[in-house]
Amino acid sequence: MTERYLGSGTIPDDHDGLTGAVPGHLPQRLTITLWDFSWYTRAGAGEPYADIDAAVADAASLGYNAIRICAAPLLLFGDLGLDARIDVEGLGLAPGGGYYGQRTRWYDAPGGYSIDVRARLLELFDAAQRHGLVVILASWEYQQSPSFAASPAWFDAIDAVPLEDRYRLLAEAWDRMIAFLDEHGHRERIALVELHNEVDFSILPALADGGAEQIAWLGARHPDLLVTASYGKPPHLAMHRVPEGLGAAQFHVYSYGVLDALQKRVDIRSEGSAEFPNAALRELLRADAPTPAEYGRAAEWKYRATVVTDQMIYGYDWVDADAWDSWLLDEYDAYHEVMRREIESRVIAIAEWARWQGIPALVGEGWVGYTPLHGTFEEGPIGRALAEHGIDTALERGVWGVVLCSNAAPHHPMWQLRDWQRAQNARILAS
Repeated sequence: MTERYLGSGTIPDDHDGLTGAVPGHLPQRLTITLWDFSWYTRAGAGEPYADIDAAVADAASLGYNAIRICAAPLLLFGDLGLDARIDVEGLGLAPGGGYYGQRTRWYDAPGGYSIDVRARLLELFDAAQRHGLVVILASWEYQQSPSFAASPAWFDAIDAVPLEDRYRLLAEAWDRMIAFLDEHGHRERIALVELHNEVDFSILPALADGGAEQIAWLGARHPDLLVTASYGKPPHLAMHRVPEGLGAAQFHVYSYGVLDALQKRVDIRSEGSAEFPNAALRELLRADAPTPAEYGRAAEWKYRATVVTDQMIYGYDWVDADAWDSWLLDEYDAYHEVMRREIESRVIAIAEWARWQGIPALVGEGWVGYTPLHGTFEEGPIGRALAEHGIDTALERGVWGVVLCSNAAPHHPMWQLRDWQRAQNARILAS
């Protein structure tokens, strides 16, 4: 029996090996825990990052070898006249008790303390060196980090910079920060330098409008380091739109699916909706939920300093997490296949673009999306299965670094799934 020739499309592609070379001093696989800005905004007494050495040691015990952070380069090295010591307030106290963002992921920062972020950065790198981890440096400053400070000085200073100058400001600040870390013996702890987190969802021009040029400048200054910027939603169907010259493909893979359907139904991500909360959201609110007028709003400048809306803060603070989860679970079957396929196809698009460019690929955030703090959909069996599918695809396609889930960090309830994290990290590193 002879085999028929059915075209070159039937010949399997070779995906062996990483998508691009990794500097020799770095691990050949990264398993990443996402600490964002929380490592300094949740560092008060009794909070997850109060003892930074203990937090790093704990991450190492779970098998992580990389931490991704907002290193606040503009605050620390932007030459904007800012003090490295900030008073952390979070979104501020709510009039009826508690604080804004209290049941919202990432924004559940009660504040009430002062911290020297430059000193804390060295403490983090010292701890990473002791416990054998590397650090991915990024900035969330044009997305949300300054909103956690008690004073608008940090945000006002960076917001005063003309839009067309912001990438240059970031690159020069990173240049000075790298020199600072180098002076303290931590250059080889740097796994990656991201000009900024999620440039497509930040108060920045498109990366092609000056950002790629500044990445090239910073990369030329530090050719031994990987320099890039990250996308929150890369153009998976048109990856040619991503500028060339990135040192790594650090892109995020969220498949909202059923979560997006619920968020649209309850109109929770908008701002200024006339009928907020609508009837669908009112059905999901806690019995003790105040009206938006009764709950009030954080200081106005904080909403300008963050991409999260007042409707999301109110909704996530006062939604009944069990009712929220129940809706997602009841409706999930209709979205199951599309969510799995979306995760798989987006990971493949990232990996194949990176392989074409000859650079390492990372998934620094993913997989389902932004849920209330006490919602368990992503931590539960469905969310974990989607995460494992993403990890499987990433490993098969030669992706260098991957998060287990954006919620797998000390400031999220998912951190308590310790056996699951150890098992996933072990198989990533074994690959």
